[in-house]
Amino acid sequence: MGKHITKAAGNVFAEARYHAAAFNDRLFSREGASEELGIDRSRLARIELGSKNPFPDEVLMMSDIYSAPELKNYYCKHMCPLGKDFPEVKAEGLDRISVKALSSFRKISAAKELLLDITEDGIITEDEKGDLTKVIETLDEVSKIAQSLRIWAEKNLE
Repeated sequence: MGKHITKAAGNVFAEARYHAAAFNDRLFSREGASEELGIDRSRLARIELGSKNPFPDEVLMMSDIYSAPELKNYYCKHMCPLGKDFPEVKAEGLDRISVKALSSFRKISAAKELLLDITEDGIITEDEKGDLTKVIETLDEVSKIAQSLRIWAEKNLE
């Protein structure tokens, strides 16, 4: 393998390709990667240099070929107008995900009770709106942890 990427350093797509090159030497060069992906080398260069956004199907191929499922979340969060409100999920180790999951499970119990109290009468009053926001934040946290675990599993259990 040659030297590390320079101009595209910090670009998630270039970094994912570079890390995948440890398992597939063809991915070390843009030319080899473009052949694996079935896209033009200059298009791949523009994506890695940040002057063009990849198409969704290109992200799916990169995610698969690079074994980098986190690219899908990155694309949805940063490049797709529909996903800008979704939480960003980064690849983490199973130990960190497990600790976060166990911590959030404790919060779920409290959120469940709070949600029951809020909705018991079928009306959400002004003073209950803040509590409902807390419930939604807890559920968002659990969702983010579930997505982290999914990314870890896709990356490690092939």
